[in-house]
Amino acid sequence: MTESPTNKPGNGDVCQRVRNGLKPERNGLLKTLYCCHERQPKHQYHPEEEEEEEEANAEPCHGGLYRRPFIESFEETPMLVAVLTYMGYGILTIFGYLRDFLRHWKIERCHIAREKEEQKDFVPLYQDFENFYTRNLYMRIRDNWNRPLCSVPGAKMDLMERTSLDYNWTFEYTGRVVHDVINLGSYNYLGFAENTGPCADSAAELTVKYGVGVASTRQEIGNLDRHEELEKLVAEFLGVDSAMAFGMGFATNSMNIPALSGKGCLILSDELNHASLVLGARLSGSIIRVFKHNNMQSLEKLLREAIVYGQPRTHRPWKKILIVVEGIYSMEGSIVRLPEVVALKKHYQAYLYLDEAHSIGALGPRGRGVVDYFGLDPRDVDVMMGTFTKSFGAAGGYIAGKRELIEYLRSHSHSAVYATSMSPPVVEQIITSMKCIMGKDGTTIGLERVQQLAENTVYFRKKLQEMGFIIYGNEDSPVIPMMLYMPAKIGAFGREMLKRNIGVVGVGFPATPIIESRARFCISAAHTKEMLDRALSVISEVGDLLQLKYSRHRIQPSLVRPFDDNVYEEIDD
Repeated sequence: MTESPTNKPGNGDVCQRVRNGLKPERNGLLKTLYCCHERQPKHQYHPEEEEEEEEANAEPCHGGLYRRPFIESFEETPMLVAVLTYMGYGILTIFGYLRDFLRHWKIERCHIAREKEEQKDFVPLYQDFENFYTRNLYMRIRDNWNRPLCSVPGAKMDLMERTSLDYNWTFEYTGRVVHDVINLGSYNYLGFAENTGPCADSAAELTVKYGVGVASTRQEIGNLDRHEELEKLVAEFLGVDSAMAFGMGFATNSMNIPALSGKGCLILSDELNHASLVLGARLSGSIIRVFKHNNMQSLEKLLREAIVYGQPRTHRPWKKILIVVEGIYSMEGSIVRLPEVVALKKHYQAYLYLDEAHSIGALGPRGRGVVDYFGLDPRDVDVMMGTFTKSFGAAGGYIAGKRELIEYLRSHSHSAVYATSMSPPVVEQIITSMKCIMGKDGTTIGLERVQQLAENTVYFRKKLQEMGFIIYGNEDSPVIPMMLYMPAKIGAFGREMLKRNIGVVGVGFPATPIIESRARFCISAAHTKEMLDRALSVISEVGDLLQLKYSRHRIQPSLVRPFDDNVYEEIDD
């Protein structure tokens, strides 16, 4: 993580000397981002602070923007591991070219898609070289992805066993089912992905009454009373005027951003934003400028330049400046520094688009997302977006905000005008689970799940750190990336974990930087302490087997088990 230069406050509230970003300043340095919840005086530099161990803490400041500690850590790749990782990719590339040479001369059988001989004089439909990585690297470990499930993807799941006789180009099913695999990969944060209980019963009952499809758009004859109820409930849940639901989470971003921004507008996008946000920004026709991940100095610099210089060539003022960020970044496990973003947005009179796909339901004392987590006013966020695919165990997404915004989108959003309405049983799943979180079902089960998820997250993260693994992100994020680095270890880790009945997700290039391959654990409220302990034991065993415990900063185990601590204080709704 690189240290930004001293930042000049934009409005008196933005922090000075806050080190934020992604990479440590020097090899092996563990970077911890820490923001205090109390107002602090201007920072006084003390040379002795630089000599305290190798952990760098951002000074508590931000003028009281944070009500609770905000701690994120990113440990840089050890130099030896980085060198070996690059060597591994280099060796794979050399052998890839050799195998392509053998395929060209028909010495090795070619499984890739190729142009027909009679079309060799045509302009190629697709280029062979573009698939080099897929052919020669991804195919070697392809068995770790797309594993077919034959059960509900809850805390435990059943997998269909498969084998490959041609090095993962094709698969054959053995007919055997691997039962009771602990699921550490699904976004089932609150455990609502289940086939029993009130959500499943309500969805089944509504299916009998409404069917499973609407066969029309909302603007024609596909608008159900349940759709109306869902949108009112979402608005109430988020504390805003109005909301609108869409049938697909990806399309919620990619089809609505073009309706909100266009030619003559400027979009400031975090460099690690999801592909749906990137696509939506590109489709809008707006000018896009990217700021460093969670780096307020970088964002403020772009805002200043936008105000001072205006549009390219003409230097006219921008019609609109839209800041686009996520609540939880699904590959890094980091949480947006929302109080600072809001402060900058207000100071420079920009608009804020917040994607809460992973944070809604998973953060905050009431499960109402990153706004609830920081104790902010929902009206400070101009466009609140989220999905129902994770915490609610359903499908689709929403846009929420002022009533004028939602009424505008009802007639201008492509996803609203042309897309088929959300399936009735999916709507019922969302309504039932959301009422459960809000306590409208007359129970406290929902809040108990939110609390359990927070406790599970803190417990799992701390245990991994104590074991010596390098993990990324915020201490309260249920998305936990554990660094693997070397390409061969992605496949080896996934296979060894599955042998021990633990299902995990591996992520590598191009989804991550080439040197930062990782396993991504997603913690759920449905995970019991016994499940987590079993998973941690296996992870430690496989980590020793594959030598994955890279961290130079192991945390000593505490006598008090954080699993039983109250992460969130009790509040009055």
